[in-house]
Order: sequence, then structure tokens, then C-alpha cells
Amino acid sequence: MQDQLIIFDTTLRDGEQSPGAAMTKDEKIRIARQLERLGVDVIEAGFAAASPGDAEAIKAIAQVVRGSTVCSLARATEKDIRAAGEAIGPAKSGRIHTFIATSPIHMEKKLRMAPDEVVERAVAAVRMAREFTDDVEFSAEDAVRSEVDFLVRVFDAVIQAGARTINVPDTVGYSIPVLWGERFKELIARVPNSDKVVWSTHCHNDLGMASANSLAAVMNGARQVECTINGLGERAGNASLEEIVMAVKTRRDVFACDSRIDTTQIVPTSKLVSSITGYPVQPNKAIVGANAFAHESGIHQDGVLKHRETYEIMRAEDVGWTTNKLSLGKLSGRSAFRTRLTELGIVLDGEEALNAAFARFKELADKKREIFDEDIQALVSDEAVADACDRFKLVSMKVCSETGETPQAYVVLSDGGQEIRADEVGGGPVDASFRAIEKMVGSGSSLLLYSVNNITTGTDAQGEVTVRLARNGRVVNGQGADTDIVVASVKSYLNALNKLYGAEERAHPQV
Repeated sequence: MQDQLIIFDTTLRDGEQSPGAAMTKDEKIRIARQLERLGVDVIEAGFAAASPGDAEAIKAIAQVVRGSTVCSLARATEKDIRAAGEAIGPAKSGRIHTFIATSPIHMEKKLRMAPDEVVERAVAAVRMAREFTDDVEFSAEDAVRSEVDFLVRVFDAVIQAGARTINVPDTVGYSIPVLWGERFKELIARVPNSDKVVWSTHCHNDLGMASANSLAAVMNGARQVECTINGLGERAGNASLEEIVMAVKTRRDVFACDSRIDTTQIVPTSKLVSSITGYPVQPNKAIVGANAFAHESGIHQDGVLKHRETYEIMRAEDVGWTTNKLSLGKLSGRSAFRTRLTELGIVLDGEEALNAAFARFKELADKKREIFDEDIQALVSDEAVADACDRFKLVSMKVCSETGETPQAYVVLSDGGQEIRADEVGGGPVDASFRAIEKMVGSGSSLLLYSVNNITTGTDAQGEVTVRLARNGRVVNGQGADTDIVVASVKSYLNALNKLYGAEERAHPQV
């Protein structure tokens, strides 16, 4: 029999540290429910001490998630651990994940603590965490640059204090697979009672080797991998959940373990996280990219047609890719629409939300001949955005773009229920529209990113636009979808503005 590989998903914590990816409580709950459906063993729901909003979100997730362990991160301080313990209180299965830095550079420059003090603090943190739950995880931050002898000492001490999971993180993405595997092999061999705990790895992708390093750790005894959907996370991101899971599943001849992940939920989860965070998935991204199972070469196409396994090592259907179309249209009823939402794993909050989504579906059916599952996902996400952020709303707009003439936009907005309007010219219809909005709002923000992706195929496909705005050191992402790309652009810009004006800024977990 194969060992179970524990999948620890930190999309809601480390993933949220990506610039502009901060989520509301309701958005976190939607993702947590999907992670539970995916079969994730541990959901790191946030950092309770970072802000009251984070603590509330963790508590709300702990109340609704029953099939996964709900975890909160905490520094090795009394304040953090008590906040984490209270946040996971309602969970059927709760975990506190406490950490402290162990590398010489972190201890000297950041913590300004002696090694003995670090060991003492780590032990005290684990013991305090045990007052709230028996499931305590300890991480040695920047373990990749820590001295092995000191790691052995720290891990021995925290295991004696009651830690059940030992996480060895490559916090800065510095390692390479062969060295990371050797580090795990040595630690497991040298740490007393190493067989009494689960060994975990948490790798960042600064050198593009997060997944490879994580898998090297698994081959050398790690039985928990900390990862995120789409590889989202700080700087270059984390190890991708989809890559870890499918590597272990596809190469059963190499890995003596397997996960309990329902792989058919991988693509739906990827799309949900992308739509909520505003981080598009690159087309050539492994497993979940639009081109992951596409074959352009004639030789490849010929081989796949003759025998799929000539060029495909996985089936697209196994990870959730389908060509399934929603066979509904303008004449379809609410019951059929509700059934399809259920099949897609979309949960709406009450009849009012269902009615609003159904009305938007009818509007979309008037514009598009065929409605795809991706359209429904985008439609529901767009509805959630509109409900959550209601200061600025698009009332109407008119744009004029003609060869040889300067594009012009006339935009009418609702600002807290009061209509405001402005017209402006620009380098194109989108530029003119954004200038008109700024003329009314005067946010003073800077546009860092403007990205357009088609949700499905065809000239009548919805376009999904992502914008990233920055103001006074704060960065937010906005998204909007429509069959008219200019309208989608305005929706995304207003979505970002609503986040700038409406949501509290969250403290960075590492601050």
C-alpha cells in the first residue's frame, strides 16, 4: 500500500500575498468550499493576527468546512497564537501553524535574537498552541539557508514540545532538487523521534524549481506538500498544487505515495481562483493552461489521433478539462439553470442571488449563440463582484472610434446612488473610457496592468479583462467580463476602484 501524501493548500494565505490578490471574506469562503470539494487535506485559511478581517474569514471558513482541516498561520508570539486559536475554534478539525526564522541572516538581521532564544521561543509557541489544538505544525523559516545542526536542535525541541508536523521551507526559492532532497534525508535521519511526525515541504519558485524541489522532498521522506492553486504566491509564487498532485499520480512508478485529491476538480478550482484573484493562468501553464493538452505540430496531431498516449501522458478529462456546453438558451427555465450551477459546484446564497444570476444568464443568452461552462463561472463571479462592491457602478457608456479620428468616450456612473458623467478622448476607446472615469472619480491611482483574455472561443466570446491599480502603496486587482471588450474593461476598472475605496487594507503577514 502507498502512503498518503497530505496536500496542504495555502492559496488563501500565501497566495493572497500576491500583489493585488487580497480577497474578501465571501471570496475566501467560496474558494475554501471548492478546496474542500477538491479533496485538500489542510486549508491554510489565513493569518489570524494580520487583521480583524483575516481572523473573521478564518472563523467563517472553520464554521462551513467539514471535510478538510482548517489552519491559521501564527508567528511564535502569544498574540498571534491566541488569535489563531480563537479563529480555528469552530473547526471540526483545526490546526495552528507557527513559525520562526532559523537562518543566521534572519536571526541576526530580522529577529535580532540569539540561537538559544530562538529555540526557547519556538518551544514556547508550540506548547501554547497545544492549549488550543493537538494538531500543531512548526516551520523553520528560511530553512534552506539554516545550518543543519541548528535545524536538528530546533526540530528535536519542538517535537518534544508536541509538534505533530515539521515543515522545512525554502522561503526564498534558493534550493535545487538534488540538494533539497538530501536535506530532507539528512534531517529525517538525524532528528530524534522523526518517525513520530509528518515531514512537510514548502517551496517558493524564485528559480522556477518549487514543484521540482517539493517532489524531491517527497522522494526523500516528506509526506506533506504545501502548495497553492496555479502556483499563486509571494514573488514568483509557490509550488503548484496541480503539478504536485498530477506528478505523483502520473509517476506512480517513482513515488511511494498518493493523494486523496479529486483531480477532476483541478481545472474548476484553477478557474475559480483565477477569477477571484484577478491572476490569469498563462496558456502554457502545466495542467491548467489553455494549451496544456493542445497539439499544434502535425506529427503530434497524427500520433495522438492514432493513439493518445503517443504524446499525452494524462487525459484532459482526468484534471477537469471538458468540452461540455451548457445546453440552455433564452427559453430555458430557472430550474435547468439551477441544476447546471449545482453540476458546476457553484453555490449561491439564497433565491435572490439565483434570480440575479439567472437574469444575467438571460442577458448573455441574447448576445451569445452558445453558452459554455466558463461563461457561467464568469457570470457568477461578475455578479459576486457587483454585489460586494457597490460604490461605483456603470450606468451607461458610449464610445466612438474611427480611423483617422481621436477616440472619444462618454461614461455615466452611479457614485453611491448619484449619477455622474464625463466625456474624454484618448489613444483608444479603452484609454478614453478610463480617462473619463478618472475625470469623475479622481482616484490618483496608477494603472500597473491591463490584460485581456477570451473566456471561450468564437468571435462572440466574452472577454475577461484584468486591471491592476496602485495608490499610496496599495495594490488591487479588478476584473470584468462582457462580450464587448470595452465594457469589460470599464467593469474591471470600476471593480478595482471599488476595492481601493471600499475594502480595508490588510497587513502583510510577514510585517
